[in-house]
Amino acid sequence: MVKMLSCIIMKLNKALIFSVVFVFFTVQLQAQEQLALKTVISNLESTFNVKFSYSVNDVEHVQVHIPKQLKTLKNIVNYLNEVTLLNFQFLNERYITVSTLNKTITVCAVLVANNDEQPLFGASVVVKKTSKGVITNEKGLFTLTNVAVNDVVEISYLGFETARFLAKDLLKTDNTCKTIILNEQQETLNKVLVYKFLTTGLQKQTDGSTVLNTKAFGILPGLTEPDILQSIQALPGVESVNESVANINVRGGTNDQNLILWDGIKMYHSGHFFGLISAYNPYLTNKVVVTKNGTSSEFSNGVSSTINMQTKNTINNEFSGGFGANLMHADAFFEIPITKKLAFHVSGRRSFTDYLNSPTYDKYFNRSFQDSELTTNVDNISESNRSSNFFFYDYTAKLLFNLNKNQIFRAHVIGINNNLDYNEAFTDANNQTQSKTSNLKQENLGFGASWNAVWSTKLTTNFSGFYSKYNVFSNDYRVETDQELRQTNEVLETGLKLKVNYKLNNYINLLNGYEFSEIGILNATNVSAPAYDKTKKDVLLNHAAFNELEFNNNKTYVRLGVRFNYFQKFSKFLIEPRLNFRQKLIPNLAFKLLGEFKNQSATQIIDFQDDFLGVEKRRWILANEQSIPISESKQISSGFQFNKNNWLFDVEGFYKHVNGITTSNQGFYNNFQSINAIGNYTAKGAEVLINKTAANYSAWVSYTYSLNDYEFKTLTPPVFPNNVDIRHSVSVAFNYNVLKNLNIAIGGVWRTGQPFTKPVEGNETVQSGNNVFVNYDTPNSENLEDFMRVDASLNYNFNLTKSLKSSIKIGVINVLDKQNIVNTYYEVNPNDTNTTIKIENTSLGLTPNVSFRCQF
Repeated sequence: MVKMLSCIIMKLNKALIFSVVFVFFTVQLQAQEQLALKTVISNLESTFNVKFSYSVNDVEHVQVHIPKQLKTLKNIVNYLNEVTLLNFQFLNERYITVSTLNKTITVCAVLVANNDEQPLFGASVVVKKTSKGVITNEKGLFTLTNVAVNDVVEISYLGFETARFLAKDLLKTDNTCKTIILNEQQETLNKVLVYKFLTTGLQKQTDGSTVLNTKAFGILPGLTEPDILQSIQALPGVESVNESVANINVRGGTNDQNLILWDGIKMYHSGHFFGLISAYNPYLTNKVVVTKNGTSSEFSNGVSSTINMQTKNTINNEFSGGFGANLMHADAFFEIPITKKLAFHVSGRRSFTDYLNSPTYDKYFNRSFQDSELTTNVDNISESNRSSNFFFYDYTAKLLFNLNKNQIFRAHVIGINNNLDYNEAFTDANNQTQSKTSNLKQENLGFGASWNAVWSTKLTTNFSGFYSKYNVFSNDYRVETDQELRQTNEVLETGLKLKVNYKLNNYINLLNGYEFSEIGILNATNVSAPAYDKTKKDVLLNHAAFNELEFNNNKTYVRLGVRFNYFQKFSKFLIEPRLNFRQKLIPNLAFKLLGEFKNQSATQIIDFQDDFLGVEKRRWILANEQSIPISESKQISSGFQFNKNNWLFDVEGFYKHVNGITTSNQGFYNNFQSINAIGNYTAKGAEVLINKTAANYSAWVSYTYSLNDYEFKTLTPPVFPNNVDIRHSVSVAFNYNVLKNLNIAIGGVWRTGQPFTKPVEGNETVQSGNNVFVNYDTPNSENLEDFMRVDASLNYNFNLTKSLKSSIKIGVINVLDKQNIVNTYYEVNPNDTNTTIKIENTSLGLTPNVSFRCQF
């Protein structure tokens, strides 16, 4: 036994000795492979009889291995340039300098999300203080060449914390790239679900909302800039029946039923050029969140959708900005750091249409002012005796102050203005020339401020307030009747909101809050001859408390909320439950269920008699719970979403019922346009989206089917099609990166025509006293011809200087120049009161535009 134990011990000792010897020789071998650069340089000087000039600090701690196959000095120096962060340069055959100056390298990395380790497609990667930049591909990979070793690489992605690295830390070695994990921002549990949706800069969130990131926004057909309200019309279920951003219809709703917020300020005006151009400058807008259903209980006062625009909210240490122009207007924006804790953001845009009429302006002018006093002339006023002068502008400013990392203050202002002057010269019976000047102004001015406080890792609060003033003023002097007509519509709203967020853990968040608003609306009409003056002003105070629980564990997402509204004037109490549920069934397939109750107290009426020069027929009015009730909506939608290999299949059915609408705010061209009645509408249908994205292209097709009917119980017939009852709507688009800096987009829209009403055949007019009216037939029993439009855009990026990025974009709306009829109605024929005249409003014809932009 002893002998056996001795043998085992001897064998173990031999094995141990062998292991020690093996490790020793391995370490020695590795030490021989990796040599100090200073030693390598000394050996090269001896071997090749050359002299290296360098700083000891630059080469210290640098270890290199010279492959045996490298025999010549030139090959060895080239290899050292590749594998080190130093610049080896021959001054002549014998002298070589070594330094970090002018050293450029290739950097790369793969970006993944921290929550699910999915690659981040479409992230923005820029080299600070240069014009270099790139977007990550579908694998989350980016590569940048010729980057200085000490340059700062900034990586940003909507919904994630911005990361910054020295270029030398991202050095590409042996075709290997570093993996970078970006952390999601912690303000909310609502995570990004689809990183590239339709085009770069559009994203789908877990709660079903869509986010437009204007900084990284790609290109959409027909557009030369990321026009916010034009861009969201690419989403299924969102369209404009008369191609106006002032009339966006979401799931069959009217434009005034959309809640539009700009940095928390309620906006009552949406479009320049009376609806054809978004009134919000996109270049300081950080993101736009569009929600069609399942809205957070934080928001109400809009029974259709919520469009929440948020400007940039971080302080950068460097001055940056941009400027540009197209055939309609010029704009500029600047981010001005004052200190590390204080910054100022400002933007401005103004049209030059009052100085220069471009082909684009002529197309927009004819579209906006058709069938108005500007284009409809009386017999004794010739074309040469009238003129118009139109311009618009907008501006924004934001003050950012960080008291510390946990206390931040923000203050902001936005101003929007449209101005139209119209002049006519008139020759009376005595051969005397008289003239008149009419004016139409639209303004929306807003102020807001907020204080955000982080009290702990779990508790945050936000206190905000705003003031919004909207005004439409018209002064119409009619020379032929010597009558002056003045009209005013003014809205004043003040709001306060307190939000308290408490994060129980990584999966559950609680939101509680209180909101107060006071809305005052004034409508005034003054006529000089015969003398008539009418002014009406209403004020309404609303108190609301909201609560919400949000849960997300990457497989299950639930947001349950309730909002309690109290209208002080009417002693009315409304309870609004909210639901947003998403369940991942298998790794790539999810089920979603959304529902909400919402209300709205301010709506628009369309007044065909007092119509602001025939241009702007809409007036804001306030609910009185008698002839104008508070509108209330109920909506539920459900569907499935499949997302794999950058393919997205999304199908969703919806049912929406809105109660409390009136005949006066629907814009009827039928026998009901002068009758006061209260009713409702019901929209139901389905939306289908198929989207394929890749590094170089994106393509999608969407289809919406919808049935939308009115019900007015006091009218005959009580049920008839909605004015925006668009049964079928199809949108197709394709974006392609032809070259690294050249992108094209082409797309089209087809939809069935909207309903309209014909006069009774053979009995087209009816007389009441001394007045003759159109005798309309069954309401909305006819449909316009199908609407079809093809648009295209081209975008070319280039660098004017090292730090000035530039782009040229060309967009063409209605490439085929198709004459679409967007509205039809009838008027009594002044020459024969027994007949009518058919009026047809047409869409934009072929409309080109070109923009040039610079950013630094």
